[in-house]
Amino acid sequence: MSLDLPNGFDHRHESSFTDLLRRAGQMPTWDVGAIDLAGAPEATTVLALKTADGVAMVGDRRATMGNLIAHRRMDKVFPADSHSAVAIAGTAGIAMELVKLFQTELEHYEKLEGNRLSLEGKANYLGALVRNQMPLALQGMAVVPLFCGYDERDERGRIYTYDVVGGRYEEVDYAATGSGSLHAKAYLRAVFRDDLSKEEAAAAAIEAIVAASDEDTATGGPDIQRAIFPIVAVVDAGGYQEVDEAEVARISREVLERQS
Repeated sequence: MSLDLPNGFDHRHESSFTDLLRRAGQMPTWDVGAIDLAGAPEATTVLALKTADGVAMVGDRRATMGNLIAHRRMDKVFPADSHSAVAIAGTAGIAMELVKLFQTELEHYEKLEGNRLSLEGKANYLGALVRNQMPLALQGMAVVPLFCGYDERDERGRIYTYDVVGGRYEEVDYAATGSGSLHAKAYLRAVFRDDLSKEEAAAAAIEAIVAASDEDTATGGPDIQRAIFPIVAVVDAGGYQEVDEAEVARISREVLERQS
């Protein structure tokens, strides 16, 4: 991304990319005028839970537009940096742009400071980005992300949820957001253990997505016929890693067979 900076503008010590844009007078404007909210795709259910070694994050693939399915293969889980992950719920297009800006923020900070921001610092940055898009939320286009990562200082996984005005909340064991979050959390409440392996956490998370899809039409469960499966990522001391689709497909089939 290239910036048309004013003459004499010194950006060398601006560790926040958002502040750099603001000082350069290039922050995006959020007033989009009158819009048809029914035409804006919405990302639905994402969740995260702690494992014995870190955290696991899972997102379904469905995006809705009113009572229609807008997309069946949407990615909702992304690496924020090498040791953290972010998932999106809410107005899809705005959410994906927010994730890109968040990734750029963390990369910008690391390049200027020579080390990664603390996990809590990353969570605070994301809360500020959510708060900055509040004018859009007031127009009905809210974004509510989910953030998790491996805290290299405390050597454990941590999970953070947000509200539409950027409030940040650390969760103890698991969390979910989106239209099916209530049903996903109800399922996780029954099966969560604090010693789950990565494989067990992935299975529990997919089971929670299936449980949510049974009750919430906006949540898409595993679709064997179309070969559409949730995105599953794990973060531990070794960093962010997306679970191979073939492995997710195998776990999904086993989950559906148990529940049939």
